[in-house]
Amino acid sequence: MIVPGSESQALGAALAAETGEPLAAVRYERFPDGERMASVEVPADADRAVVVAATTTDAAHVELLQLQDAVREAGVEEVVTVLPYMGYGRQERAFEPGQPVSARAVARAISTGTDRVVLVDPHEASVTDCFDVPCDVVRAASRLATPLPGGLTDPLFLSPDAGAVSLAESVRDAYGRGAVDYFDKVRHSGTEVEITPGDAAVEGRDVVVVDDIVATGTTMSESIAVLDDRAAAAVYVACVHPLLARAARTKLERAGVEAIYATDTIERDVTAVSVAPALADAL
Repeated sequence: MIVPGSESQALGAALAAETGEPLAAVRYERFPDGERMASVEVPADADRAVVVAATTTDAAHVELLQLQDAVREAGVEEVVTVLPYMGYGRQERAFEPGQPVSARAVARAISTGTDRVVLVDPHEASVTDCFDVPCDVVRAASRLATPLPGGLTDPLFLSPDAGAVSLAESVRDAYGRGAVDYFDKVRHSGTEVEITPGDAAVEGRDVVVVDDIVATGTTMSESIAVLDDRAAAAVYVACVHPLLARAARTKLERAGVEAIYATDTIERDVTAVSVAPALADAL
């Protein structure tokens, strides 16, 4: 059965439809003192539970642990935990003395209630080593080609840096045509960063900027502005995880983005395609 967290209800339903497994009835409640209580109706014959929960907040982490424990308490033999988006996943190391490795701390807690973990495009590949149970990675960037307009003009797929070129390549390959390049970033000071779109000419071309996460939107909006200055025809944003924290959406709109396309690893109004088919293959 598929057990959705409150932040992943649409993805849970899509995964249930994709796999043919039943979608569990889940209740998300609060006690008067603010404590959460997530509970699951577990059929007597259920032998496996796939808990699907994006942990975008601290509360979502607690809810995930409760869902894991609830199905264990009901006697389910195998628990698989799908983290479409793993909160704290970018804190995979201690950045200064005295700081925690937060990804490891969170991963260890999650590991206690599951037999296996599945991640979708983690920002840092090394985060898989933080879990005490087997951890698999699903690559879903290619799914972002589906919602893109079919008639893009001489399309150019740009990644935010050289290390993320594979994301742009995945989307380009799935789209079927276009070139790939990446932004060069030159830091002049602690606050001043110069962004240039590599060697590719952008004038008159439709550009798709591909990233795994759009968080605050600052770098992405600056990238869009640079492309606009260079007379790109239209600029689209495609991202796996649309965190869109604070004023990110406003920044992108003010920068002149044509459209934003994202998956349902984090359910937002820009979600345009589901990662459920890729997850189903991994399950």
